[in-house]
Amino acid sequence: MRKDLYLYIQQNPLLKQYIREKPYWYRTLTRHPEFLEKMEISMANDYYLTLPHKIEKFSNSIQMMSMMLAMLQAFREN
Repeated sequence: MRKDLYLYIQQNPLLKQYIREKPYWYRTLTRHPEFLEKMEISMANDYYLTLPHKIEKFSNSIQMMSMMLAMLQAFREN
């Protein structure tokens, strides 16, 4: 693997962990270093780091808070 690519991966703990979990990316990057961006996209999808995943997580949090508020109001009425 190219030294600059190796150093870049070592500086990012998520990329390092992802390569340990999916070693075929190590082999792929050794042969085709230009696939680094594809690996980062794949990692973001697998670790739910994309914008749609973050929005869904935020939406779920808002729904949970509104449900808790509704339960709290129901207990206060009783």
